[in-house]
This record gives sequence, C-alpha cells and structure tokens, in this order.
Amino acid sequence: MTADAVGLPTESLERCIMKVEQGIPLSNFQRPVNLIEIAQRGKPQATRNSAGTSFKDMFSAELAQNRGLSFSRHAQQRLFSRGIELSDDTLGRIADAVDRAATKGSKETLVMSDEVAMVVSVTNRTVITAFDRDNLREGVVTSIDSAVIL
Repeated sequence: MTADAVGLPTESLERCIMKVEQGIPLSNFQRPVNLIEIAQRGKPQATRNSAGTSFKDMFSAELAQNRGLSFSRHAQQRLFSRGIELSDDTLGRIADAVDRAATKGSKETLVMSDEVAMVVSVTNRTVITAFDRDNLREGVVTSIDSAVIL
C-alpha cells in the first residue's frame, strides 16, 4: 500500500502501519476501513429459524433445488401422505422427462416411473400431483396432453 493510494503523507502511513504491527490501538480516524462492512450496513441479515420451519417447507426447498423442478403444495402432501421418497437419480430422470416433453410442445404431462407417476406442468416446471403404483391403478388421470414413460 502506498501513501498516495490512501491520501496520507508517507510518514503518517508508516506510523499507522507501525502502530498496527505493535498492537497499539488506532483512533477512529486512523483505523483501516472495511468497505464490505460499510456496504452491508443497514441491510437485513438473513436469519434461519429452524424452530419455525416445518418439514413440508424443508422438503419443498430440498426438492426445488433439484434441476429446477418445483412441487406444488398438493404434490408435497401426496408425496408425504403416500410415503413416496424420490432419489436424486429419479428427480434427474423426471427433469429429463419434462425437458423432452417441452421439446414436443407439451403443456401438462404425465411422467411415469417404476415407483411413481406425476402430473407435471411443463411450462412452470411444477409437479402438480403424484401417485404411487396402488393409487394410479384406481384412478383416471385427466387434463394432460402427453405422457413420458421412464
């Protein structure tokens, strides 16, 4: 650091450096400036309240991080109530299926794997609902324009 860079005469800068090296406290006018600290003053700090976070919210956040897929509240409830757990591999395959459906111009698609079937909004990349094998056999899937089988 040069004296010209901080706008001090050379001897003043050298005295400040010597005081810092010797552990002598500097006055407020002589202390180094932390620009990052100044820039962040007045900005709210991100707090994390683990006591107020529900399992559903944590589950949704974890799933949303995977390949840009989000899960509607209804889909989260179905996955949780039916005990459906999705591995990272399955989530990747579902994301690939949504990508393939998008290239074909699909708006809402049924994505079927060995473990689960999901109705997905392709335009929003949002899982609308989910079925396990047993529940899929009982019902009719409506409001879809395509199906992708994994």
